[in-house]
Amino acid sequence: MTDTLLIYDIAPEVEAFSTRRDCVLPYPVIQAHQTHSVNVAVIDRPDYTREQLEGVDAMVTNLRGVAIGIRSADCIPVLLYDPVHKAIGAAHSGWRGTINKIANWTIRAMALNYGSRPSDLIAVIGPGIGADAFQVGEDVAQLFKQSGYPVDRIWSFRGPRTEGSMAGGHHIDLPEVVRITLQESGIREENIHMSGICTYQDKEFYSARREGNTCGRIINSIKLV
Repeated sequence: MTDTLLIYDIAPEVEAFSTRRDCVLPYPVIQAHQTHSVNVAVIDRPDYTREQLEGVDAMVTNLRGVAIGIRSADCIPVLLYDPVHKAIGAAHSGWRGTINKIANWTIRAMALNYGSRPSDLIAVIGPGIGADAFQVGEDVAQLFKQSGYPVDRIWSFRGPRTEGSMAGGHHIDLPEVVRITLQESGIREENIHMSGICTYQDKEFYSARREGNTCGRIINSIKLV
């Protein structure tokens, strides 16, 4: 079972993982119906259904034994742990959610509900599409260039676009944008752990860009034990 899980060694009292292709979850994980919003749900009981979490793209909880997770297949998953107040968070950061700083909204929800301080938090940026594969059009590139992030760190233009490939065109480094968001939110650089896995390039993970939107989904889960 564990060979189908990418396990994150955050702390002894936390279980966190991302699923590889065709993985069977080791236990139930609360999941939302994600819509690329910045809505954060506070999970205060263990029996939420996906239908009850319509339009939710992040969750926080301090309940022990309750796993929360987000679904992804190129979007950037963010898992958060507060070792002081014993709380966790999970955020689905697609390109829209990334521009709108859903990771920051999740951190705010942890602060509001559990007293979390960003400087105490530990964050994992899980498997997602990397800069080499995240080729975007001029419209999306402009949104990122106008978003206030350091352009030289998140955007590159690689010459004329080659049809049917990821060569050329505008490229955005989504994991780096998320990392910058976490740092700007107050998380210490040494507490941000990046998987470094590009879902488009690594076929052990689902990729909507490589396989189409009907492909399976990676479940990125975190639980207090």
